Amino acid sequence: MENAKGTVFKYGDNVDTDVIIPARYLNSSDPAELATHCMEDIDDQFVGKVQKGDIIVATKNFGCGSSREHAPIAIKASGVSCVIAETFARIFYRNAINIGLPIMECPEAAAGIDAGDIVEVDFDNGMIYDRTKGTEYKGQAFPPFMQKIIASQGLVNYINENK
Repeated sequence: MENAKGTVFKYGDNVDTDVIIPARYLNSSDPAELATHCMEDIDDQFVGKVQKGDIIVATKNFGCGSSREHAPIAIKASGVSCVIAETFARIFYRNAINIGLPIMECPEAAAGIDAGDIVEVDFDNGMIYDRTKGTEYKGQAFPPFMQKIIASQGLVNYINENK
């Protein structure tokens, strides 16, 4: 899997799916449309600043709330290459992998990385490098089957490619 590298957007505990993509926009399932509203209720500057490859870092329970896949779809479509958090809500974790959004749990990285830092993630070995501070963190590497799902851009594509 290719490494992720980008500027960090940092959030706190319990970022729920309703602030990732507000319910008022759920009438669309178009990823590009969802991306235009990603994070707007928690960070109205996000959509205007996010660049392809950027990384979201958060603390505990990222993606809690409803089980809608719209939340990881909006994040991925906005250009975010990875989400790092201390912990994820389980349904968000599974939905993210299912749609091909790389996510990584690493409490030390979530605590030590700040907004605006340049971070690189090596998915093969689970290493997270804060290039701004010169620090590194050991996250959990993705098992090969999860890497294949993400590389295929999601579970449906993976299944179709491996029939």
